[in-house]
Amino acid sequence: MVDMNVHPTEKHVSFFNELKRRNVFRMGIAYVVIAWVLLQAIDFTLDIISAPNWVMQVFVLAAVAILPLVLIISWVFELTPEGIKRESEIDRSQSVTHNTGRKLDRTIIVFLVLAVALLLADRFIAKDHTPASPTITAEVEDTGSKVPGDNIQSIAVLPFVNMSSDPEQEYFSDGLAEELLNRLAQNPQLHVAARTSAFQFKGKNLDISDIGRQLKVANVLEGSVRKSGNRLRITAQLIRVDSGFHLWSQTFDREIDDIFAIQDDISTAITQALEIE
Repeated sequence: MVDMNVHPTEKHVSFFNELKRRNVFRMGIAYVVIAWVLLQAIDFTLDIISAPNWVMQVFVLAAVAILPLVLIISWVFELTPEGIKRESEIDRSQSVTHNTGRKLDRTIIVFLVLAVALLLADRFIAKDHTPASPTITAEVEDTGSKVPGDNIQSIAVLPFVNMSSDPEQEYFSDGLAEELLNRLAQNPQLHVAARTSAFQFKGKNLDISDIGRQLKVANVLEGSVRKSGNRLRITAQLIRVDSGFHLWSQTFDREIDDIFAIQDDISTAITQALEIE
């Protein structure tokens, strides 16, 4: 028979205590800490193999989606010396949730230590790499100053961003960037980063200074392509790596007629503008 005199607050306290007894809170904390450490390891591995960003996003979404399932399982089931059983089938006097809770506490502590170690390692590694940039820059500048009258500049052409909903436009964007790269490479006064090196940053939202440092160039050319009906709007921007400021920017509007002719036309116009700049 249900006791109608039980205060609602007492019911809430009882439910809260039951969550604690069944180690639901501990299981949730343990899962979050373990998942975070594993995601850091996965992110490191994916970065080494240059996997696309969406792969890591899938792992993160999967980790978030599994959390409610873990909490439900920890509420419904209990780990016993005989194996996993439904909590409703276990006599309270024979429950070992207290022992399981202590094991979970030790697991949480171990993975928290790992998480702190990863954070410290990441901070120290980043700190160790930061001073290297000025040294490399100084060496490049000194090398250039030893050659009288040397006016060679360096540039990288990044993949142009397709800002239209048409996936076929992606081929035009990449083709335009490649045509620009080939034309700029014919200028003896320019050092142009290789296509493979520059195109590895496609789809990555990195700072221009980081990209320039990795490619060892002083300037970066980036742009975008938009399509509306039968018209294309191509925007190109020349950015100085050390300051992050725009040196030059221009927009080109063209009718879609011959894709290759448009690429040739735009690349010629941009190349001439950059040579003047």
